[in-house]
Amino acid sequence: MKTKLYYYYDKEADVFYLSQGKPSAKDQSREAEGDVILRIDPKTKHVRGFTILNFSQRAKNKSAFVSLPIQAELLPV
Repeated sequence: MKTKLYYYYDKEADVFYLSQGKPSAKDQSREAEGDVILRIDPKTKHVRGFTILNFSQRAKNKSAFVSLPIQAELLPV
């Protein structure tokens, strides 16, 4: 099943959101390391998205790429 990725950056709160499909209030949240919160589908137990707190702090890192404490598989549509 193909699903769209949705993302949003809240500059005032400094929070980045990414969701596979539209976010749902039914999703469960689980805190990961490094200011990352995972959103999990309660039926499948798969990660549907994540939230990164203090997002701009990661940009201050000297490296162009920042590793997140999650793994993902991106598939072509």
